[in-house]
Amino acid sequence: MFVRPTNPTSHRLARLAFLAACVAALIVAAAGPLHRYVGLDIEWAVTVFRYGFYAAVAAVALGLATIVPTRPGDRRRGFVAAFLAVAIGLAGAWVPVSWFLWSQQLPAINDVTTDVANPPAMVALLQLRRGAPNPPAYPGAAAAMLQRAAYPDIVSVGLPVPPGEAFKRVDRVATAIGWDVVARAPADGRLEAVDTSQWFGFRDDIVVRIRAEGTGSRVDIRSKSRAGESDLGVNARRIRDFIARLKAER
Repeated sequence: MFVRPTNPTSHRLARLAFLAACVAALIVAAAGPLHRYVGLDIEWAVTVFRYGFYAAVAAVALGLATIVPTRPGDRRRGFVAAFLAVAIGLAGAWVPVSWFLWSQQLPAINDVTTDVANPPAMVALLQLRRGAPNPPAYPGAAAAMLQRAAYPDIVSVGLPVPPGEAFKRVDRVATAIGWDVVARAPADGRLEAVDTSQWFGFRDDIVVRIRAEGTGSRVDIRSKSRAGESDLGVNARRIRDFIARLKAER
């Protein structure tokens, strides 16, 4: 009876690909906590993130190279290892790839506001932003042009209530969202807050301004990242979420 020979070399390579994929996924996942909880400099954290992506791509390539020689009829465990290497490697590489794709589609801005002509000014947040790579000042007409083209829906919100009541609604929404409110100045019509991302712990600063307009109020919001040339659309999504909740608030 003829017995198909096995391929121990392919089997070992498949297991190597599986281990490499697991390590790569762990490296990608660890980049954020290393920055947020250990204090690793953001540039080094991004480097860890990038090399985790490279390792994931290598693991996928090796898994694909060994998945055919290790067919189920040959070495079942080798096939499973190669298959898992491809699956885990793709999962580990997906986040870096998705970030890259977003960066190509979204404008390279990190400061988004409903009022590009007169953005809400930071007051209490200025102290917290000391040493941040991005300066607190609004970047100007070029950023405003990019924002209008990419996010034409982000505009001021009108509320049919006086500024005092509008401020209470703004405060309730900010608290419900989970922002860290650092300043409440109802007399000035200003609320300032910080929002921290779950993974990397990136801090974005938020200013909400309330002004009287006719018999109601006009609410403007500004969200600015402390670091990074592009926010990957995070600030725009934050403002959209806030506006939607604010309009539903009673």
